[in-house]
This record gives sequence, C-alpha cells and structure tokens, in this order.
Amino acid sequence: MNFRCQNFNHVYEVNKPLILNNKSIMRKFSTKKGNDGQYYFNLLDKNGQVILIGEAYTSIAAMHGGIASVKKNAAGDKHYEWAMSNNKKFYFNLKALNGEIIGTSPMYETEVGRDNGMESVKKNAPEAPIVNEY
Repeated sequence: MNFRCQNFNHVYEVNKPLILNNKSIMRKFSTKKGNDGQYYFNLLDKNGQVILIGEAYTSIAAMHGGIASVKKNAAGDKHYEWAMSNNKKFYFNLKALNGEIIGTSPMYETEVGRDNGMESVKKNAPEAPIVNEY
C-alpha cells in the first residue's frame, strides 16, 4: 500500500503509547495517513517486513485504539483466523474480543509462511513502539 503522511508529532502521557519519529527502528507500528484521509498502521518485524496490516480508521485516536487492541490480542491463538484467498495464497486475520478484524497479514505462498508470520505478530506486537513515517 502507498500512503501519504501528515505530520502530527505528539508524545503521549504516562501509560499511553510513545510516538517516535525514527525510521531506523525496525520492529514497530508504522502509522500513516492515506490519500483517502483515513489513518492506517502496519506492524513491521525486526527485518522491516510488514507482518500485519491494520484496518482504516477515521481519526488518529481511533487508529491508536486499534494498535492497542492488536497489542492486547496478539498473543492469544484464539484471536487468529486462518484463510486462503481466491488465488490460493494463505493469510490470517487478527480479531478483537468482539470478533472485529483489527489486522490482516500479507499473502503467503505456503501455510508454513503464514504460520511463521502469525508467530512473528505474536512476538513483535506487544512491545513494538509506534513510529510515524514521514
């Protein structure tokens, strides 16, 4: 996905996410504003590969709520739904407690690739910082 960003530097209070402006951090939630005016995030692993694509949000606050939900739900196997696309690619959805999709993986050629991607989300999401990419 290609996104255009708007600069919104903001450091949150204690117990809220710290937003960094450092492109060199690899394991991170990368946040962007899309051409459609909505807000998006991707979770990147330590190699800089996208491992989870967030849903579209109408506000920055809602997007940060989505990231918080990913961090909270990433560790539990019961929050993952495995699937296959029409073109026979494997992927998974991460769901919140209410069953709403909060993130979708990239497409994988194999089930093993998909499963490795899911394990990477479990490992990286809980402690990943939030980084604005602009």
